[in-house]
Amino acid sequence: MTMIEVLNTDVLVIGGGPAGCWAAWNAVASGLDVVLLDKGYVGTSGATAAGNTTTIYSRRGTSERAASVAQRVRLGHAFAEPERVERVLDRTHENLDLLAGWGYDFPSYDDGRPYRGMLRGPDYLRFMRQKLIKARVRILDHHPAEELLLSDGSAAGAIARSRRTAEALEIRAGAVVIATGGCAFLSGALGTNNLTGDGYLMGAEAGATLSGMEFSAQYGISPAYSSVTKGVVYFWGTFSDEDGNILAGVGDRQSIVAEALLRGPVYAVLDKAPPRLQEGFRRGQPNIFMPFDRLGIDPFRDRFPVTLRHEGTVRGTGGMKINDRASTTVPGLFAAGDAATRQGMSGATTGGGGPNASWAMATGSWAGEDASKYVKSLGTHWRSRTVERVTSSPLVRTARENPDVHDVIEAVKRQTLPLERGFFRSSQSLGEGSAALRDLWQDQSWRWSRSAKVREAEALIATARWATESAILRRESRGLQRRLDYPDMNPSLARRIDSGGTDSIWSAFSSSHQSLSKAS
Repeated sequence: MTMIEVLNTDVLVIGGGPAGCWAAWNAVASGLDVVLLDKGYVGTSGATAAGNTTTIYSRRGTSERAASVAQRVRLGHAFAEPERVERVLDRTHENLDLLAGWGYDFPSYDDGRPYRGMLRGPDYLRFMRQKLIKARVRILDHHPAEELLLSDGSAAGAIARSRRTAEALEIRAGAVVIATGGCAFLSGALGTNNLTGDGYLMGAEAGATLSGMEFSAQYGISPAYSSVTKGVVYFWGTFSDEDGNILAGVGDRQSIVAEALLRGPVYAVLDKAPPRLQEGFRRGQPNIFMPFDRLGIDPFRDRFPVTLRHEGTVRGTGGMKINDRASTTVPGLFAAGDAATRQGMSGATTGGGGPNASWAMATGSWAGEDASKYVKSLGTHWRSRTVERVTSSPLVRTARENPDVHDVIEAVKRQTLPLERGFFRSSQSLGEGSAALRDLWQDQSWRWSRSAKVREAEALIATARWATESAILRRESRGLQRRLDYPDMNPSLARRIDSGGTDSIWSAFSSSHQSLSKAS
């Protein structure tokens, strides 16, 4: 098929959230030509754009920094790496200072001093968009990437498609950065509806390895009638059942709420927050309170129903395996933000707001820098190299959307979202999920049309399969991996699990001890 258009660029960045924006900035600052693709609109798509986010702003050697690193290590369950955390926070400090130098309007303390531990998501990304435009980064909004291009096993660009015209676009590049975010399995959590694991699938098709996918079972507490999963306010909450009995138990807040939700409705009231903190919450996280205000509920005095919404790898840990910066296992391919595994930063648990936002800044910057160095190392010959697509599916898109794909997506959600399958796991539930997801992947009947929705469905299935097979292999409970049949942590299993493949999924411990490796 004759391509509608061909673009050439030095560095292609896929995904326009914070990690993608920082990657694009650092690449263009290196003097290279950069194209930034997003399936939505750079500045409004993704989880960060939907609300405010905290950051970690501290200097190495201070007590504040030491406390932040110690917390990451303590919560990481033997997977967080102190020096990597230090380097991430070093780069975050540098980037936040850079933002201030550019004129970003940070929030302020009461005495007027700028507070760099908070970013207003919409303002932050709009600011970054304008910065990139002024730097002459070519931004292509509403152009979902469909697959990567390879040249002798190295990343060499991607195929994208305009949502408006449905025309295919071939983008040839010296290096590719995947910053497409994580996957929340269309759970309805705020800002996650376009985060369907697309980058994971494109990377795996090109041969990239993933890691830590079993640590994807992150659920956020939210009002039952809201999509907002900002969890910080619930530190000051009291939870109860329908009859008003206070919930108590062993484990973290989410686990206690999850167990109670399996029995019936759960309610919360933020009655432990003092007045000054209440005011701070409303000023710092206004989107949390909009649903309450519309319903005439005072969450600091009135009980309200809550639920748990799946946040997956958006706030969980798994993603593409990278080196100590941002290089994947495929030459010329780099990963940043939620697209890259955060085990070195967050270990086996969620990084929440600050750690994850810091990770996006640092890995995005490193990805842009290292992609630029890689392109420069190629010399000029890369522009004439032969490229090939990684899949054999036709580029022609049919005029009709395939209705069956919606049923497939709902089937994936049934295997991933329910608490008894996603939050709590067992050999039985994982085995059933493995078989069901394998059948969905092997079924070709719903793929008769090629569309962005079909690719999203494929990415959802693949992501769920990597998470499921990795969870089967990890026969213990650790962090976000909660096995009912293996309720204890096993010190001998403090080893990372890698995974990959598409038609044939594989998972294996990344150390030399491979006796429990499993293929599906």
